[in-house]
Amino acid sequence: MAKQKLNTFGRVRALEGYKAVAFSAALLERMIPNYELFCELTEFGDKEGIRNCLNLVWESVKAPKSKFNIGVQLEKVEVATPDTSDFDTYGVYPAIDAAIGLAAVLNLIAGDDPQGAVVVSKLSQGSVEAYLLESGEADDETVKEHPLMVFEVAVQEALLDCVEAGKSPASTADALKAIALEEGISNIGLDLA
Repeated sequence: MAKQKLNTFGRVRALEGYKAVAFSAALLERMIPNYELFCELTEFGDKEGIRNCLNLVWESVKAPKSKFNIGVQLEKVEVATPDTSDFDTYGVYPAIDAAIGLAAVLNLIAGDDPQGAVVVSKLSQGSVEAYLLESGEADDETVKEHPLMVFEVAVQEALLDCVEAGKSPASTADALKAIALEEGISNIGLDLA
């Protein structure tokens, strides 16, 4: 009997160690720009702190002996996470998704949430779906076929192919980051330039 191919989330669930962290960090490279734009438009948050935290995550993959205080970073992320009741702009939602995703990967590194990569994967796809529904570009019937959602799934599949074939943490991290940034857009289609 042929082995059935796992779906995206099944493949993410199977990732362990640095591969789960690196996959999550690559997705966050496409989510954090949504947070950064939200900060610029609302003058809320800590885009430098959030970016620095993601850089520390990458560093933990590329140089496994490097250490950082995960608890301190989690606190910074929590403080920098916007609350929907404080903002009447749609941008608060993808910003929250990015912050929650960053907290999930920190909990993954800490060993507190072994499924942190699945959380990030679902948040990234969920951000795209919510954006398409809110903007009216798609409805419940068409959202899975919308080019932005098709692209999101394709990027996650490409990242999974790369991380599953990865031989060393540093080279895998570099390759994943390159894939994540290749098209120059965030997961909801914001231009990264």
